[in-house]
Amino acid sequence: MEGFLYPNEAEIQWSILIVLYPYITGLVAGAFIISALHQVFGIANLDKVARLSLLTALAFLLVAPLPLQAHLGRPERGIEIFITPQFRSAMAGFGYIWLFYFILLTTEVWLVFRKDIVAYANSSRGIWKTLYTALALGVLEIPEGAARLDEKIIKILAAIGIPAAAMLHGYVGFLFGSVKANPWWSTPLMPIIFLISAIVSGIALLMVLYAVVSWIKKEAIDQDCMDTMGKWLLGFLAVAVTVEGLEIISMLYESEESLEAITQLITRRLQISYLVIQLGFGSALPALALVVTQGANLKRQTKRLVQVAAASLILVGVFSMRWNVVIGGQLISKSLRGLNSYVPPIIDREGLIVAVPILVLPFIILATLLYVLPVWEDEAMAAGRPASTPRRTLRNPFPGRPTRPGSR
Repeated sequence: MEGFLYPNEAEIQWSILIVLYPYITGLVAGAFIISALHQVFGIANLDKVARLSLLTALAFLLVAPLPLQAHLGRPERGIEIFITPQFRSAMAGFGYIWLFYFILLTTEVWLVFRKDIVAYANSSRGIWKTLYTALALGVLEIPEGAARLDEKIIKILAAIGIPAAAMLHGYVGFLFGSVKANPWWSTPLMPIIFLISAIVSGIALLMVLYAVVSWIKKEAIDQDCMDTMGKWLLGFLAVAVTVEGLEIISMLYESEESLEAITQLITRRLQISYLVIQLGFGSALPALALVVTQGANLKRQTKRLVQVAAASLILVGVFSMRWNVVIGGQLISKSLRGLNSYVPPIIDREGLIVAVPILVLPFIILATLLYVLPVWEDEAMAAGRPASTPRRTLRNPFPGRPTRPGSR
C-alpha cells in the first residue's frame, strides 16, 4: 500500500473468485453466440462446432454461480433469492437471469440432441439404456412431424438466446458500471465492454476446444470452420479494443480529479496485467496473428497452430481484463490519494486452492457431456442413425453402450 487509504480499504473485498465470476459467465455467453450464428443466421461453416458450443455453454453455465457461492460466508443462503425474491435488487438479478438462461439452454440442448439420445436408448442395454431412456424422458420414438417441430423450436430458442446471452453478461458490466463512487468502474461503456469481450473469449475458447477435441477423437479439423471462427474472432476483437480505447480516451478528455489516480493505477499497479498482458499479449499480438492467418498463404497445419495460439492468448487477455476491472477498481483509494495492493492467497477460503478447481470444473463437466452425447453428427451412426458414408466400427470396450466411430 502507498499514499493515504481509509482503514476499510486495507482489505480487498472482491477477490479472485469475483474475477472468475464474470470470466466464466462471459465464456457462456460467447460460446452460445457461435451456435446462434449457425442456427439463426445459417452460417454453414460453423456446423462442426454448433453442438460443441451448446455443450460448452451448458458446462460453464452450471459452474457460473459457484464463484459467488464460494464467496458468500453462508452459501446455502443463496437459494433465498428465489424463495424470497427482491426484484429491485441488482445483485439478486443474476439469479433470475441465470435461471431463465439455464431453462432456455437446457431445453435447446435437449432438443438438438434428442434424435441421438433416442437412437442410443434404442441401441443400448443395461445401465446405458436406462441413462439414455431417462434423458429421452421415456419417449423412444420421434415422428417426422415432431422432428420438424423440434427444429422450429430450436431456431426460436436460439433467437431468444441471443438477447438472453447479452443480458446474462451485460448485466455483470452493469453492476460495475453503476458504482458511481469508483472512477475506474463508473462508465456507461462498461456493459458493452463486458459483453463484447465475452463474445471474444467464447469464440476463442471454442477454437481451442475444437482443435483439442478433434485431436483427442482423431477427427479431421475442418479448416473452413476454423477460418470462419477466426474471422468472427478478429472482428469482435477489433470492436472490443476500440470500445476499451474509447473508454480511456473519454477519461482523458474529461480530465476529472480521478485522472491522476487512474494514471497511477495503470502505470504502477496494473502495468504488467493491463499494458503487457491485456493490451500486448492478449489483444495486439493475437490480432496480428489472426490477420496473418487470414491474409498470408500458410500451410494448413501452420495456420491452425497460429490460430489456436492466438485464441489461447486472447483467453489469457480476457481473464487479465476481468482481473484489471475487478481488482484494479478496488486498488484506488476513495480519497484518490493512495493505491492498495493485492496478491491472491494460495490457502484461503477465497484463495487459489478454491479458485483453480472452480475454473477446472467446467472442463470436467464438458468432458462428461462429450462422452455421453455425440458432439458431431457422424458420431451417432453406430447408434442406428443414417449416414452418407460408411465408417469402420471399432470394438466397444463398454458393454451395453453403442460403439461410436473414433472410440478406442
